[in-house]
Amino acid sequence: MASGNKHFVLVHGACHGAWCWYKLKPLLEFAGHRVTVLDLAASGINLQKIEDVDTFSQYSEPLLQLLATIPPNEKVILVGHSLGGLNIALALDKFPEKVAVGVFLTAVTPDIEHKPSYVLEKDLELAKSLLRPAFLFGEDLSQLENFSKQGYGSVPLAYIVCNEDLTISLSFQLWMIQNAAINDVLEIKGADHMPMFSKPQELCNSLLQIAAKYA
Repeated sequence: MASGNKHFVLVHGACHGAWCWYKLKPLLEFAGHRVTVLDLAASGINLQKIEDVDTFSQYSEPLLQLLATIPPNEKVILVGHSLGGLNIALALDKFPEKVAVGVFLTAVTPDIEHKPSYVLEKDLELAKSLLRPAFLFGEDLSQLENFSKQGYGSVPLAYIVCNEDLTISLSFQLWMIQNAAINDVLEIKGADHMPMFSKPQELCNSLLQIAAKYA
């Protein structure tokens, strides 16, 4: 991939959709990069009914289908917000060769030592805030195999901390970073849980900094 033409794939969190990136997408495009946003199953304008989505893998299917189409010589910068961190982790585990770096944007961040549900179980308040069976998939996540060292564990990971997030507290963000052993950590000061709305330029700058290092 040419250094001036990177491909960002942006994955929304619970209850949102591709629309939530409407401020960030043009900023990245103006900087000369390609940006793909998508709706996960039964999210945004995706017509699927949530009653028909039984597993987290089904919920993630639009993302998995997208990565399956990425050419062998291309690697994307995969960004997951909030619960979207688990979606990108699943994608990293299945398609590690297609991703230059996985970026967790104040996001749920799993490790390879525990079940995918582990970090949700550790944060009761976050679990309560996402207590919609359609989007939490707690029981299904607890039955999945650990993410693998050869898949998820083989891709460089970065984390963007939002220090005024009232949904995923700063202390819990820092715990997840330590738990997942992420070394590349950036912070957006004054950012709440939705930095794509409150701090879009700062978020763009952070993603460009990460992209310059890995892609």
